[in-house]
Amino acid sequence: MTFQVAIVLYPGMTVLDAIGPYEVLRGLPDSELRFVSNEVGPIVSDSGVLVLGATHTFAEAPAPDLVLVPGSEGATAAAMADKELIGWLRAVHETTQWTTSVCSGALILAAADILRGHPATTHWAAQPALAAFGAQSRPHDRIVRSGKIVTAAGVSAGIDLGLWLVGQIAGDEVAQMTQLTIEYDPYPPYDTGHPDKAPADLLRKTRLELTKRAASPRLPIDVGIALWRVTLNRVRDRVGATRG
Repeated sequence: MTFQVAIVLYPGMTVLDAIGPYEVLRGLPDSELRFVSNEVGPIVSDSGVLVLGATHTFAEAPAPDLVLVPGSEGATAAAMADKELIGWLRAVHETTQWTTSVCSGALILAAADILRGHPATTHWAAQPALAAFGAQSRPHDRIVRSGKIVTAAGVSAGIDLGLWLVGQIAGDEVAQMTQLTIEYDPYPPYDTGHPDKAPADLLRKTRLELTKRAASPRLPIDVGIALWRVTLNRVRDRVGATRG
């Protein structure tokens, strides 16, 4: 049986969040990868220059085995308020083998009420927002598993997530062969990849820069809509259970 992987695309997403795991997961034996979105067609990334193509609509991928949600510098809140995306995540999570995210994609899972009560991680700058949706922030962990839910930290952590998933799905040897094939042997010239390692002044400057990049007049509105939708969905679920 074919193992179906659905990677979510949305306007303004960060490309490496999706392409890093894609490059790893495409080596899964007997698998099919889909890039899913509201519509089939080009999706412009957060750079405004690089474009990815959605191969399937959400309706065309009703039962993926693995879902992966990437993050974004400035479009996460809009994705959190996307009714079609959030509804699809809620529905497919019922039958997935793995529901996963990279970077601030965790907040999109949270907006679908998937992370409530679960430990999770995300980009270090987005960690405080997890608590608003009832998740338990794990700011020092690169990958956090809670049952079939797996969240990864910022951007480059998606490659690690992909390898971890391949190991879980196809075994350690396949994951190790995949790592060797893509020659994933990081040895960065700097050691400031996490707030725990970065000098205080560098961390301050980076926070300011991220705030500038993500600045959006719609941010409070979109997050508020997402929180309201989570609350209303819980109420609707309770009413439905009572009537049933």
